[in-house]
Parts: sequence; C-alpha cells; structure tokens
Amino acid sequence: MTPQEKLKQQAAHAAVEWIENGMIVGLGTGSTVRFALEKIAEKIRTGELQHIAGIPSSEQTELRSRELGIPLTDFAAHTVIDVTIDGADEVD
Repeated sequence: MTPQEKLKQQAAHAAVEWIENGMIVGLGTGSTVRFALEKIAEKIRTGELQHIAGIPSSEQTELRSRELGIPLTDFAAHTVIDVTIDGADEVD
C-alpha cells in the first residue's frame, strides 16, 4: 500500500467512527470510500454496527456495498442522511 493509500485508509476508518447504530449513511464514491465500506462491513459482521443503512452515490458504490453485505436504502424511504462519507479531491 502506498503512503497516500495508507492515509486514505486512516481517514476512512476515522470517518466510520462517526457512524452510530440506527443511522442512515450517505456513501460516496472513490478510493477513500472503498476503505470505508470495508470497515463498515467489518463492524456490521462483528455486531459493532447494527440497524444502519447506506444510500450509495453511484452504481459502483451500490455494487460494492451489496458485495460486502451493507444494507442499502434510498431517498424514497429516507429523506434525511445522518452522516455522509466521501473523499476530498482537493483541500486548501
């Protein structure tokens, strides 16, 4: 893993710590979000996170979330998102 990938992984894992049981989570797209999805799935498997659902921002994120067993929903069912995880392309 490159140093940049390691930093993205650390940022993603820190962002996942904001997710609490019962939340609706916006799921962005990109390399940082991939790390977050893996961490979310791990926490669901261990029972650390329960009764959450994600709203994916892309088909790519939807597919990966389903592969990892992350429950999904949409705006028709939930119009409010508690927290969103996405990458930052540029920071000043």
